[in-house]
Amino acid sequence: MTGTQFVHLHVHSTYSPMRGVSPLGELCALAQQQGSPAMALTDSNGLYGAIRFIEQAKQHGIRPILGAEVTTVGHRAVLLAKTLDGYANLCRLLSERHCNPSFDVLTSVSRYRSGLIIFTDDTVALTAWLQDSRQDLYVELTPGPTMHEAILVSRRTELPPVATNRVHFSHPDDFATHRLLRAIALNTTLSRLPKDACCTPNHWLMPPAPMASHFPHIPQAVENTVRIAEVCYSDWRFGESIFPAFRRLTDEDAFVTLKDKTYVGAQDRYGVITQEVRDRIEKELAIIRTKHFAHYFLVVEEIVRQAPRTCGRGSVAASIVSYCLNITHVDPIKHHLFFERFLNPGRKDPPDIDIDFPWDERDGMLNWVFEQYSERQVAMVANQNSLGLRAAIRETAKVYGMPAKEIGKILSQIVRQKGLLSFDTPPTIEQWLGRLSQTLKLNAPWPEILVRALKAQDHFRHLSMHCGGVVIVPDEIRRYVPIEYTAKGLPVIQWEKDQTEEAGLVKIDILGNRSLAVIRDALAAIAEHTGRQINYATWDPLDDAATQETVRRGDTIGCFYVESPATRLLLRKLWLGMPPHRRAEADVFEYLVMVSSLVRPATNLFVEDFIRRAHAGIRPSLHPKLDGVLDETHGIMTYQEDVSKVAMALADFSVEDADQLRKIISKKHKQRQLQDYYQQFCRGAERNGASPETIDKVWKMIMSFAGYSFCKPHSASYAQVSFKSAYLRTHYPAEFMAAVISNQGGFYSTFAYVSEARRMGLSILLPDLNESDWAYRGEGERLRMGFMQIKTIPKDLGQRIVNERIQHGPYRSFQDLLCRVKPEPAQARALVRAGCCDSIAGELTRPALMWRLYVRSDVTAGPLPIPDDYAAAQKRVHEIESFGFLASRHPLTLYRRQIERLKPVLASQMHRFVGQRITMVGVLITEKSAETKQGQAMEFITLEDVTALYDATLFPEVYRRCCHLLSPNQLYVIRGLVEESFSVATLTVQDLQLLDSTRDEGNHPLPFIPRSRYGESCET
Repeated sequence: MTGTQFVHLHVHSTYSPMRGVSPLGELCALAQQQGSPAMALTDSNGLYGAIRFIEQAKQHGIRPILGAEVTTVGHRAVLLAKTLDGYANLCRLLSERHCNPSFDVLTSVSRYRSGLIIFTDDTVALTAWLQDSRQDLYVELTPGPTMHEAILVSRRTELPPVATNRVHFSHPDDFATHRLLRAIALNTTLSRLPKDACCTPNHWLMPPAPMASHFPHIPQAVENTVRIAEVCYSDWRFGESIFPAFRRLTDEDAFVTLKDKTYVGAQDRYGVITQEVRDRIEKELAIIRTKHFAHYFLVVEEIVRQAPRTCGRGSVAASIVSYCLNITHVDPIKHHLFFERFLNPGRKDPPDIDIDFPWDERDGMLNWVFEQYSERQVAMVANQNSLGLRAAIRETAKVYGMPAKEIGKILSQIVRQKGLLSFDTPPTIEQWLGRLSQTLKLNAPWPEILVRALKAQDHFRHLSMHCGGVVIVPDEIRRYVPIEYTAKGLPVIQWEKDQTEEAGLVKIDILGNRSLAVIRDALAAIAEHTGRQINYATWDPLDDAATQETVRRGDTIGCFYVESPATRLLLRKLWLGMPPHRRAEADVFEYLVMVSSLVRPATNLFVEDFIRRAHAGIRPSLHPKLDGVLDETHGIMTYQEDVSKVAMALADFSVEDADQLRKIISKKHKQRQLQDYYQQFCRGAERNGASPETIDKVWKMIMSFAGYSFCKPHSASYAQVSFKSAYLRTHYPAEFMAAVISNQGGFYSTFAYVSEARRMGLSILLPDLNESDWAYRGEGERLRMGFMQIKTIPKDLGQRIVNERIQHGPYRSFQDLLCRVKPEPAQARALVRAGCCDSIAGELTRPALMWRLYVRSDVTAGPLPIPDDYAAAQKRVHEIESFGFLASRHPLTLYRRQIERLKPVLASQMHRFVGQRITMVGVLITEKSAETKQGQAMEFITLEDVTALYDATLFPEVYRRCCHLLSPNQLYVIRGLVEESFSVATLTVQDLQLLDSTRDEGNHPLPFIPRSRYGESCET
């Protein structure tokens, strides 16, 4: 503590993109340590960290002042919000700075200066603003070569001086990181970094006494910092919900409208409205009315009404009002979903509603919202993108002048040693170097580069657009938060979702979901082929026995959210080993909901306990206070709300504290609060007689929810989409798989889906001019590839071929195609090579078609010869080049004799060899990196042969030896030990080799994909 009074009013944090070095918590803690009563955050051209700064400042007992340094070419000024109106004007000015190409800071400050305190040493700017008014206008004095001139300006204009240090970091030692960030931002090397692109090493958060020592002849500059801090607004109370009135209705009229719509929807949903349904509706409506959220529900209902297929997810799926409004589609009464998880009387922050639309309809929905409310009221939520460690290494190496090839080589080594990029807690420099030295031999300056990269990690770089978060306000969005434009021309606020919610801005997530498009397209094809019309909103296949069996077997490739290897493996372990009497009584859908929530990081410790208990039908409790709390999930914390339930039952948390604990577990910036809650949890549990071992076990289960996790309503919504997908896969496999492949973007590659379709008994038909559509088409037992699969055929040409065929009939010959569609020569050649023209070629071979393509403009050409057709091997090469994979047959069939000599076990028979060492062959479908408890890299892989998929594990020693061979879609010979867990067999790999790349049929190599991801072994 010091007797000198001084307040830093010009401070940049990590929220000054690639300028500020220090995080907000560090700056606020240092200001508190120095005895400062307040601090202003003035990041460059934005309020990117405003809400987080207020939170940190309050935690450290200092008053938060909001401001920004506005910079343009030739001018700069610091603006502080003196009043709430000043804050609104600051937001407007910053929005104009980012959105107006002809922005002029002199004019804009004049327009928006009401409620703002302004200071700068820019003489031109001061002169311009002095003509308007001298009120709240100051001359900025900063220690350095320009201060003397600024003092003269202050005396000449009689404007009061204010002392600042233009803080960019907490300590002088951080100057090197500041230079690094500036070099990265300017895409130059450190040696070429212009001196004026950086501040100086003196621009740190200097204590009051040293700061005052720089102004012995003008002490009023220091005194003015305290005076300004005292008059600036600092009692920020963000958090009150901000949302527009629905169609300008009053609160009461909006509530009556909502109630009427809810009961109409209840009649449609339930037919007979029972007392239980009525009581639930009235209970929810009462809370909605108290919280003034009727407008919110009505706005979302209107958005959802624009699309027939949606999936409301998140905690809103616990609401019967949402169910009756068709915002969600899971019956909260039937599935025991509790509304209080979404909205309760004690909840202070606004909830948000997440709505999935088919991925190709989502942009149209966003456009509708902008048209309905105008850009004045609507903006997208931002993502605040920071330097990840890998990017930090790459960028740091670039500014050191390292060659791109060498950077790639070092990064690839680090990627292969995946443990180097993963830390449970932020490592010290010594720990980082220790991990590196264990595995990599690095020459100078790489050790220094990596240390510097670690310091650059997590620094804010730029904004991007959130995947779907939309904010709608009653009046003008620019008075609440600054706006920028994305590359697509959409307005985006400067805050990410957490700060948005904490500021009281109510967010609606309008998201794209490919599986909804899959279901849409499959239902349309079913209606076309069979005449059966399935109403998506009322369709409920949960009791379909065949679909239940599909889920039990884990035959869910292509099915939304349950197709990953981890989920399929968990489903198989859960059901295959379950005793018959338990299988008969266990609800498949309810367990699917649990599985959807259990497959997440940090749950491996508890999944096996869950399976054992599910098989036995037991629900053990860790403590008497927890009896009945986790019965539904066999004593395992599965859903987000379980955190709150356990905290209240075992440690006597209040509803509000329990809800806060649930929220902050996954938020890195709230680790201090998490530690406080941990202490509170321990004290409460001890009072209730819990042993240290029980407390530790329960807390570890709570911490498994760090990262990402789901509430039960969200999982139920997703599980319903999963079940609908499984129903379509079971009963309409051709239509379903065609829709899966056509919509792209699934968990697996197109090759994997085509192989799965073949194993499901479907015939794979190659593209054909007179049979194919742009997309894949499935009917009966056939799956016809679409023109979309041909690499060099654009969508407009594919659609043109189809439309012309529909309008004027099938193509009769190759010449007919050329005359009617007029493809470019390269496109026509691609159609021929892909085999699309075989059915109309008559006696002409593919080379003959090529010949006619090249001479079609030569009117003097006589009869053309018919060259021999391409050999089968060459056609397969063309097929792979056209589609990216071999579609006419499984690639392993090309190695039949070689594989027979290996005598491999088929994937469908692997379960018969438990405990034995066997040889298998397969195509690598997908892989997932992992680490042992000791931080050693390992890998889980999924492969397929012609009979089935199978899962294999490469533990660290084998992974180090074989990782350089791993590459998606490559063909392998694998030797290993078959092990069984809960009646499910997997392979522990002991050796892995590439299958010989020469085929039995012909001498041409099979150009399936590159042989190796890396050119060298992982071993060092």
